[in-house]
Amino acid sequence: MAERVDFWFDPLCPFAWATSRWILEVEKVRDVEVHWNVMSLGVLNEAKNPSPAEDEEQLARWTPSRAAIAVEIAYGPEKVGEFYTAAGTEIHNNGNKDYIAATAKALESIGADASLLEDAKTDKNDERLRASHEEGITKVGQDVGTPIVAFAGTAFFGPVITRIPKGEDAGRMFDASVALAEFPYFFELKRSRTEFPQFD
Repeated sequence: MAERVDFWFDPLCPFAWATSRWILEVEKVRDVEVHWNVMSLGVLNEAKNPSPAEDEEQLARWTPSRAAIAVEIAYGPEKVGEFYTAAGTEIHNNGNKDYIAATAKALESIGADASLLEDAKTDKNDERLRASHEEGITKVGQDVGTPIVAFAGTAFFGPVITRIPKGEDAGRMFDASVALAEFPYFFELKRSRTEFPQFD
């Protein structure tokens, strides 16, 4: 039976995007099954920022994660990964920083009802968004962001990567993560980043 890996993401985060493409590579070479979960940098940082109801920039930044929750509610959790791939490709690979337009394109590409975009511009599903966010963040603590990866009874923020390992390299990185997860007193390895994520 495949090992469950839970992955929390905000579609806006380029580091989560790189890590998400890695975990999909892992699925090809290890017996794992990824379950996609939504978190929100808007929720994480809302004490520092204006409300999305009062600020157009914040509204745009909240829209993709709200749309991911709307997809989950309308079509089930198995459709969330498909939406994330469509939204992430538009935002990160195609460089579309008009987040509402990128969300609309992603919803259209997966055949979702157009009304989900209108829902994502409101707080209609924010209770569910906050619950999903909280489920992930409580596994790792409040002082981190996205991505969160949970497996083998533990969870980590990260791995933070700037390139996407393929094939056996992806598997080896996962094996190393599993090995570290075996030590309940291991918390972090860190160094300063010297490059921005690359998605080719």
